[in-house]
Amino acid sequence: MIRMEVHSNGPLPNTLRAPALDPIDAKIVRLLSADGRMTNAELAGHLGVAPSTAHARLRSLVERGVITGFHASVDERMLGAGLQAVIGVTLRPSGRRESIVEFADRVRVLPQVIQVFFLGGDDDFLLHIAVADSSEMREFVLEHLSAQASVASTRTSIVFDYHRNSVAASFR
Repeated sequence: MIRMEVHSNGPLPNTLRAPALDPIDAKIVRLLSADGRMTNAELAGHLGVAPSTAHARLRSLVERGVITGFHASVDERMLGAGLQAVIGVTLRPSGRRESIVEFADRVRVLPQVIQVFFLGGDDDFLLHIAVADSSEMREFVLEHLSAQASVASTRTSIVFDYHRNSVAASFR
């Protein structure tokens, strides 16, 4: 029998597998997604396990990267930024890689930006922003988006209401 090895210079298949979660781990994730401030004793009570078991399970979920952090949910209206929008941004085709990195680095640090999504599809980015009013929205789009040479177009959609099931971790 002859064995033939095939070498490919193409990308490797995606071998990243989600860590297996047993029912207790899955319940910990659900409970903490709903209330990240839950104490270990409360968590243990909901799970029907000893506090030491709940603590060990939670620590394991953090170490395995399933739980990546604990976050505060902020009401932007209470901070004077009651108008939210999702802005689709399309970049110009020239120098794509550099302009993508530069754009992402520039917008993610702006105080109005809540979330940045890098996409495949019609838009290159979606920005979720919160501002005080429509004039601040206009100023944001003109000064921070349209003024960038790499930006070809923007589409702004006002957010009337939203529901969040959980906070997703960054892909980085």
